[in-house]
Amino acid sequence: MTNVDFIGALIIGLLGAGHCLGMCGGVAAAMSLGIPSQKAKWPYLLLYNLGRISSYTLAGAMIGGAVASLLALSDLTQHLAVLRLFAAIMMLLLAAYMAQIWNGLSYIERMGSKLWRFISPLTSKLMPLRSPLYAYPFGLVWGWLPCGLVYSALSWAAVAGSASGGGLVMLGFGLGTLPAMLTVGALAERVKPILNNHLLRLICATMLALYGFYTAYSALKLLI
Repeated sequence: MTNVDFIGALIIGLLGAGHCLGMCGGVAAAMSLGIPSQKAKWPYLLLYNLGRISSYTLAGAMIGGAVASLLALSDLTQHLAVLRLFAAIMMLLLAAYMAQIWNGLSYIERMGSKLWRFISPLTSKLMPLRSPLYAYPFGLVWGWLPCGLVYSALSWAAVAGSASGGGLVMLGFGLGTLPAMLTVGALAERVKPILNNHLLRLICATMLALYGFYTAYSALKLLI
């Protein structure tokens, strides 16, 4: 199921573009606008996003490996279907969040903000970015920003069955967010109103919900 999960995580990243802009787009835009030369922006943007995706991949490997080890030690491997059902529920909650029907994922983000308070001061030590090389560790730090979209993807990494599988899922998610983040970095805030359009958000939320229902159905078939 790893390849399917990779594609699913990639889709989550692509469809969550509007949310990405709200959470990280301002950082990328500010970093982009602070670079004097237009041609010099791309190395900064690429390395920033590479750092961000590296953090996602590391987090996915950590949670995927931890859950796999726990299930192996407790001989509860058959309960992966239950965890996959939980991942499907998280996707449905994310769809409701994106459609602005239910804002519950913001509470989960607030829980993650406790850890962020310890990590965020590192960013001030890296600013201003004196060269593109500083953009990579800057992205590494921002990859741990509390985000409901990331947490939903991590729930998929948790059921990947291994550290490598979890890392692959989050790599797919990170690559899915890349087009939006590169665009907002290059064009500042110009594309944000488009991706935050209510109709577009509803379409993306509906597609995520359909994928979530399909995943829940597949998990329930294994449990029944």
